[in-house]
Amino acid sequence: YVRSQKKSCEKIGIEYNLHQFKEDVSQKELEDFIKHLNEDKKVSGIILQMPLPSHIDGRGLQRMISSQKDAEGISPANMGMVVYARPILGPCTAMAVMELIKSTGVKLYGKEAVMVGHSDIVGKPTTLLLLDKFVTTSVCHIATGERGTLPEYVRKAEILIVAVGKANLIKGEWVKEGAIVIDVGINRVEGKIVGDVEFEVAKERASFITPVPGGVGPVTTAMLLKNTVEAAKLQAK
Repeated sequence: YVRSQKKSCEKIGIEYNLHQFKEDVSQKELEDFIKHLNEDKKVSGIILQMPLPSHIDGRGLQRMISSQKDAEGISPANMGMVVYARPILGPCTAMAVMELIKSTGVKLYGKEAVMVGHSDIVGKPTTLLLLDKFVTTSVCHIATGERGTLPEYVRKAEILIVAVGKANLIKGEWVKEGAIVIDVGINRVEGKIVGDVEFEVAKERASFITPVPGGVGPVTTAMLLKNTVEAAKLQAK
């Protein structure tokens, strides 16, 4: 993902700098560095690359990033704008999901969607963005699976988004005929990268489906670049 970011930035003329730290880096060192980037007028956007060492408070660091330099669109201020349906620097993966759905040309008003996964940076904001389009949206999570009702929800989904990180969690036979399927999951199985949806079976039932890899990832990178440009515009005002 980092290589993809760098390559894409260079392709369109955005200077990309990767700052790497030792695994035993302290919280204060990272906090001080983020403060420095916030104050540096030459820096338009900041990305905090995950995962971080277990002793680091990642959420605390994300909260420190200036909302006008938050290239990933996941600071509290930017996530709050999603609630009000006015994202300026929106959460990249959620925005990518919406762009992919939009590209199908399917009218969203009144459709039934199921969001599998309720993470802060994908599931929750994607749900809010769908609601803004008057899509009736159900959210499934670990408790849904424990109750054994996940297949029931998936089978009724005209739009299915899955972002869990569990290989082939969604069986292809569960997918509704003609559904739009957006697979955000990335998993490594026996040396291969696969998604959360059983792709080979699901693709025979879905009208649109994203592959893994090569589906959501490139569009997420595009949203990251878009946010960086928008961030530069905000700072220039």
